[in-house]
Amino acid sequence: MALFRRRKKARPAGPDRAPDRADLDHLANFVRTRRGVEAFIEPRTTVTETTVILIADDGEWTRRRVDGPEGARRFAHKLAIPIYDVRLMGYPQRMRDYNERRKRRPELY
Repeated sequence: MALFRRRKKARPAGPDRAPDRADLDHLANFVRTRRGVEAFIEPRTTVTETTVILIADDGEWTRRRVDGPEGARRFAHKLAIPIYDVRLMGYPQRMRDYNERRKRRPELY
């Protein structure tokens, strides 16, 4: 009978991890190795902190956490790439096309 066992303390709901240097390095490498990269700020949700999604001219994309909207803007300005708010602009069609190509021919990616 387990009446007197200690219960584990409940962990507060929140982001699973904060942004770190590896996230920023990954984003910077994506910008250096792709053409026509644009950044889109994604708002904080109940599950994740603010993220930035980088989308290349062929639609390839990557997403990482950043230190809030201002952190995303500083990052984009430092790398001289355009930055948009996804709530205002939406995602570009090239990203949806890229996702569709990956879904149809996963062996190519």
